Amino acid sequence: MSLEERLAAIEAAPEGPQTAAIFDFDGTVIDGYSAAALMKDRFRRRDIGLMEMANLTLVGLKGAAGRSSFEELMRVGVRALKGRRKEDLDAAGRKLARSVTGGWMYEDAFLLIEAHQRRGHTVVIASSALPFQIEPVVRELDVEHVLCTTPSVVDGVLDGGIVDDAILWGAGKADAVEAFADAHDVALIDSFGYANGAEDIEFLSVVGHAVAINPHDDLRAHAERQGWPTETLVARTPLGVVDKVRSLAAYGSMATSFGLGLGLGVLNRDRKVAVDVTLDVGSRLALAFAGVRLNVEGEEHAWSHRPAVFIFNHQSWIDGLVVMRLLRQDMTGVAKAQVASQPGIGQFARLAGIAFVERDGSGDPRKVLDPVVARLQEGVSIVLSPEGTRSMTPRLGPFKKGAFHMAQQAGVPIVPIVLRNAGALQWRGDGYIRSGTLDVRVLEPQPTTDWATEDIPAQVERIRGLFQTTLDEWGPSAPPALEAAP
Repeated sequence: MSLEERLAAIEAAPEGPQTAAIFDFDGTVIDGYSAAALMKDRFRRRDIGLMEMANLTLVGLKGAAGRSSFEELMRVGVRALKGRRKEDLDAAGRKLARSVTGGWMYEDAFLLIEAHQRRGHTVVIASSALPFQIEPVVRELDVEHVLCTTPSVVDGVLDGGIVDDAILWGAGKADAVEAFADAHDVALIDSFGYANGAEDIEFLSVVGHAVAINPHDDLRAHAERQGWPTETLVARTPLGVVDKVRSLAAYGSMATSFGLGLGLGVLNRDRKVAVDVTLDVGSRLALAFAGVRLNVEGEEHAWSHRPAVFIFNHQSWIDGLVVMRLLRQDMTGVAKAQVASQPGIGQFARLAGIAFVERDGSGDPRKVLDPVVARLQEGVSIVLSPEGTRSMTPRLGPFKKGAFHMAQQAGVPIVPIVLRNAGALQWRGDGYIRSGTLDVRVLEPQPTTDWATEDIPAQVERIRGLFQTTLDEWGPSAPPALEAAP
């Protein structure tokens, strides 16, 4: 069954929370194993002691002889975390998601989850993994329910045990799914299950609509006997040498353009020349070297009202290049006051006329924005992402209010810039850029002169709705046109 047919089957399913969609995580939602990423990170940080290594090796040897099990491996791993603070492990999990596991997410799995969410289904991630391995990615998917192997915690510290001794592997996962269904009034006969390994046959057998995702041989054979459909989700294509060379050339061109702009600025005794050359020439060269083509609609709106506060949805480092290419001159950003004192970055930020603001939460919030309002009143546009940070998924995050207060206080319009496909060309944790086409739509400027301060929350949601409508009209992100890996 194709992805389109699978999505159509979801659309035809009963609406409402009584229908569940239950996804395995490793190998199903992500193209890889979160435990492997965690172990690699711990090896790199020399965070694995000799005793843990010896225990894991012994269990592995016993398993090869048929005298061990996955459950014993899990218990050894959890015992090794005894004495660790839960908050430290949660922080490590968030870091790993931002740098590694979030980039392994299957885009098609994201589309399946979104399709179930549109039908109001109860979406669940069920995994044998530990919470901190999977929850940061699950939150990005806006999934509320997680069933997983949970270490027991006393006063914020892991004690080496497992809650209820429940390891969600094989029959243990099936039991957890059935218990969840009973507690949440879910009709399993109408529900969907997605998994990739033979260890999930018991879990898939308790739902009415089992789907084998990129199945291992044993699961594929069982699915054929049971008449279960199979799906092949496509992972990110490995980068080839050409894309890597292009990426390095793109970064180099930005540095070269900055040097050129700085030289011209010194000759002309004009800081604006240095900044505008870097923005215009640097962004053009960087996108060209990286093989990124822009399909721009509404570019006239980028020039019809200046100065303005330009806002964009944020997934990638190349978002900044795209905005530079569109606006080209008389623009700057906003940074915390501490950035001004950082070596290198601080000098460039001051040269670029960045508006530095104090963010310690003290003082009059309107006064905090005075440096930004001053830049706008000088005729310099401000550019920032109201999401505040790069997203792991194409999903639009919540908008913060800062950009809207800036525009309202300065009496300038907000101009939305909607980007599609940036995350497919460069995921947030990746240093390299894939060649391909990036869609951009500059929406009409949104006047702020008649806004009152109390109107801003409603205006934030209204303008976020313009972004969402545009993304919905485009549909899912298109896969990039990649160079073939050598």
